[in-house]
Amino acid sequence: MEKRHILIVEDEIKIARVLQDYLKNAGYTVSLLERGDDVIPYIRKQPPDMMLLDIMLPGMDGMEICRELRKFSNIPVIMLTAKAEEIDRLLGLGLGADDYICKPFSPREVIARVKAVLRRSYPESEEKKIVAGPISLDENTRLVTVNDAELKLTPSEFGFLRILMTNPNRVFTRNELLDKVQGYNFDGYDRTIDTHIKNLRKKISERLPDQDIIITVYGAGYKFNI
Repeated sequence: MEKRHILIVEDEIKIARVLQDYLKNAGYTVSLLERGDDVIPYIRKQPPDMMLLDIMLPGMDGMEICRELRKFSNIPVIMLTAKAEEIDRLLGLGLGADDYICKPFSPREVIARVKAVLRRSYPESEEKKIVAGPISLDENTRLVTVNDAELKLTPSEFGFLRILMTNPNRVFTRNELLDKVQGYNFDGYDRTIDTHIKNLRKKISERLPDQDIIITVYGAGYKFNI
């Protein structure tokens, strides 16, 4: 099987080299970019399988890169940030990022995040289609449609929707969803699931404005209702 190609965009070269070493040792092919304005042209010519993207970059910041990228590509993105404020994390995820890693980071955390995002972005499974009312989800093609019109989702949004659709009316806690979709649950990370669910609800409600598809069960979690 061909090695997955990961693009690291980081202007602090020492951090970039450390990440590169971690990922190469884990069996990935790795490329490095230091400037934000080089990213979009690079990806248009040779799209990687995943990108680790710093927020603060010369030329174009990570938020703007993520916004531009999502206009033409759904490659998974993990944001890198030295800012601990929750608003920075949630804003990054709201722009279509799939995960975040806070600096300083540990090798275990980086590899766990990368493997989990790649696993749910490029699943190796038999063809399976889930249909619930007007919503159809194909696990093999990663295609989600609402009333036969494609619904564009990030890999994380797809994963959460798949779990909820597979178990209609079952209430999942945040921790359960994270374990099933992300494959891990580091301390403090569970709150970001609210952002993924919020974005997922917004996309579905644009097609089904009069239906509440994903229900919040206060004090418990979320369930799929159709």
